[in-house]
Amino acid sequence: MNQEIHINFANNIILAIKREDLIHPFISGNKFRKLKYNLLQAKAENKETVLTFGGAFSNHIAAVAYAGNEQGFKTIGIIRGDELFDKIEENPTLKFAQENGMQFEFVSREEYRLKSENSFIEKLKGKFGHFYLVPEGGTNELAVKGCEEILTDEDAVFNYVCCAVGTGGTISGLINSAHANQKILGFPALKGDFLNDEIRIFAKKDNWNLISDYHFGGYGKINLELIEFINAFFEENKVPLDPIYTGKMVFGVIDLIDKNYFPANSKILLIHTGGLQGIEGMNMKLKQKKLPILKRNV
Repeated sequence: MNQEIHINFANNIILAIKREDLIHPFISGNKFRKLKYNLLQAKAENKETVLTFGGAFSNHIAAVAYAGNEQGFKTIGIIRGDELFDKIEENPTLKFAQENGMQFEFVSREEYRLKSENSFIEKLKGKFGHFYLVPEGGTNELAVKGCEEILTDEDAVFNYVCCAVGTGGTISGLINSAHANQKILGFPALKGDFLNDEIRIFAKKDNWNLISDYHFGGYGKINLELIEFINAFFEENKVPLDPIYTGKMVFGVIDLIDKNYFPANSKILLIHTGGLQGIEGMNMKLKQKKLPILKRNV
């Protein structure tokens, strides 16, 4: 569903947002897309267990736990940060995942960096037996295949399609399925230029560009300006935005419109990639810092 954003921009700019956050109450947005074909493959391989990786407030961890429970898989989450071992009840994401049957393995940040190494994977197989591996963030060829289904024929009217970028899977799917007239703009949630190389692994076209000016200091970083923007956007449009990904992307697009980045009469489609489950955890941090909390309920 595409929802028009009613803001009177100069140069006759039209802005709409694709509400991928409404696909499913717990497996929303790009997580639904990325898991769709991976879980079908896990069933085809007769795997009973799905193992994946993530941080303390990972949307991916929450989605894998719920989807696995719903579809009859055991799930294992390798969690970054061994200090979280006795803090599950204090963490809404981990608590939700555990309630949906996920078993955790907490590892140090140093060990977590080895998550792609064969020796580390073999060690996990020795401990947990055979499992279907879904990488951190869910990005692989099957995830990209799922994300290629985000755009539909009715979206051909848009000149620009914009999305947040984490591991590069979602934007790769958009790039591959974009219509001939469309430019895909990605807004990284992380610092660094490594994402270009990650995207090129899966992307089949050159119709894209990354805009790296709106990460607000890096992954998971947020400030008062972004909080106020997300809350104002919610009040005006009744669209909740997560502060890690989509909120930063929407902020960036509107800022670029104000700076005349887009040609007159441009039609811009924003992709809402979900992630709203993380708001509860972020609000816990904001309260500790005595900052305003984020709104998400209509």
